[in-house]
Amino acid sequence: MEFALNHITSPQLSLDAFFALARKLGMARVEIRNDLPDIVGQMAPRDVKIAATAADVEIAAINALYPFNDWSGDLPERALKLADYAAEAGAKALVMCPRNDGTTISRSALVDALGHLRPILAERGLTGLVEPLGFPVSSLQSKALAVAAIEEAGGVGVFQLVHDTFHHHLAGEAEFFADATGLVHISGVTDPALAVVDMLDDHRVLVDAADRLENIPQIRALIAAGYAGPFSFEPFAPEVQALDDPETALRASMNFITTATAD
Repeated sequence: MEFALNHITSPQLSLDAFFALARKLGMARVEIRNDLPDIVGQMAPRDVKIAATAADVEIAAINALYPFNDWSGDLPERALKLADYAAEAGAKALVMCPRNDGTTISRSALVDALGHLRPILAERGLTGLVEPLGFPVSSLQSKALAVAAIEEAGGVGVFQLVHDTFHHHLAGEAEFFADATGLVHISGVTDPALAVVDMLDDHRVLVDAADRLENIPQIRALIAAGYAGPFSFEPFAPEVQALDDPETALRASMNFITTATAD
């Protein structure tokens, strides 16, 4: 299996240091962000591309366009700007997250937003990676709904799913859509006293034997169904982000996952 690295893992690292960490771990694909850290706001896209080329890494995605499913306000302008940035930086895709504040977004609004985004992405050779979020306040929890909306918007071939093991568990969605999946985010939750409904991003750590999210069964199911893309580490827990030696911790998690999925 192929591992990738999201910059949220070690947001304190400069872009060059982050790319170097990925290469030390044998990873050829990375995700950069526009929040933590805000690489998009801090660096010109041409400089990002130069750094990626020098490090011999591919920018699998920029994370993220939010809230992609609410096509109003300044979202159209921001979508164009971020797509231009991604194309110039050499990124292959944009991760797209739904509104996550308790606001209800209708299916028709979701389809409409995808319809507007489709030509923006297609004209720039980008893939839109739709990431349903499993939080109770999320306006799009279901991958099944996302797949149906993509088809309705005529977006097959332009849009794919992000399967996030954390959000898949929170949403309680049993179905896998390996053929429609372009990226997998992996992280674990190990706190034994935490109710699923109370799990938040800050609880997301590296995957180990104490994981409660069933990462290993999820990964096995995706691979068995034909998924052959990267599994990208995306832990949000402050204690992971503050690690003095993220390389050792990540390597241990990689070794655990590789061994456990092979059993």
